[in-house]
Amino acid sequence: MSKKRSIFEDVSSDTPKQVTPKGGLIDKGSSGARKGVSVWLMILFGIVALIIVVGGLTRLTDSGLSITEWALVKGAIPPMNDVDWTIVFEKYKKSPEFLLQNAGMMLEEFKKIYWWEWSHRQLGRFVGLVWVVGFIFFAITKRIPKGWHPRLIFIGFLGGLQGAIGWWMVSSGLTGRMVDVASYRLATHLGLAFIILGTIAWYIWLLRRKETDLFQARRQADPGLGRLGKILLILTFAQVLLGALVAGIDAGRGYVDWPMMNGEFLPSESFDYEPFWTNFFENPALVQFNHRMLGYIVFIVSVFVWIKSRSSALISVKRAFDWVLVAVFGQVVLGIVTILYASPWNIAIIHQVGAVFVVILMLRACFEAAYPKVQSLK
Repeated sequence: MSKKRSIFEDVSSDTPKQVTPKGGLIDKGSSGARKGVSVWLMILFGIVALIIVVGGLTRLTDSGLSITEWALVKGAIPPMNDVDWTIVFEKYKKSPEFLLQNAGMMLEEFKKIYWWEWSHRQLGRFVGLVWVVGFIFFAITKRIPKGWHPRLIFIGFLGGLQGAIGWWMVSSGLTGRMVDVASYRLATHLGLAFIILGTIAWYIWLLRRKETDLFQARRQADPGLGRLGKILLILTFAQVLLGALVAGIDAGRGYVDWPMMNGEFLPSESFDYEPFWTNFFENPALVQFNHRMLGYIVFIVSVFVWIKSRSSALISVKRAFDWVLVAVFGQVVLGIVTILYASPWNIAIIHQVGAVFVVILMLRACFEAAYPKVQSLK
């Protein structure tokens, strides 16, 4: 039988305290330092984006073959005196690029192209150092979220692979009669850079949300819109690779009218190379034509996907695809301007930076379709 109480008795001390809801099994023991790791990845993202820009400038200024050897540690130290400069310049003088194209180059001119390539490689070393230091710190302090070790190691693996591909690319221009790096290898190098950047971005977005939020968000996902977004992303990635081929053989400087190409829709010399398949990768006429045509396709598909996104009830998803359409349209305009001005380095690099924005915004739209944020009924 319960004890009777006076109506004036203070009962606050006996009232059961409200228990704050705790996370379930999804969050228990798995959160780690999600915010801290995401900040570290954001730093990596920024450096990789900068590497892409500096790499583009290195190619546009024909600086990529100025350093003729790969020394991971020793190469981090640039020439410090006249003797050092003379040594590296003499090594460059033995390269096909100097012998066949830059035979009249003086030391002061060489220094300009040397610093571009050295800066590009130095950023590569720096991003590797940031990854190693960050991973070791979070691993030792046991702050890596549960299940994230393989993902973070994967980023490090991709970075190491990119360094190896970078030297593989440069070495292609140091023998025979090559005065530039092989366009195939340049496309591989740039393509992997975009994969690394996109992977880091996706991981950041995952880490900035709680596991419980992500789990609930999947229930509101729009698989159909997500598939369309991925198709658009794949087409855009192919366009990036075609852009690398254009840059690799300077195809953007040979046909400077639009919408025609030297007065023709498809240049008559588009299939002059033998064997036939090499036209698709080495013939400036066909390479630029394909880059133009795929650009139109990407724009048309982006408009179609944007129209489909209007049916989504989620504002964040709609806005994500709004930005995709704006970015793609801007990139098309930039591409046309780049052609009309014969691909000067200052406009061409803006076009490359635009490609980075387009890819990341498309990836963001795919993420929003897969993990939409909770939206109030209002």
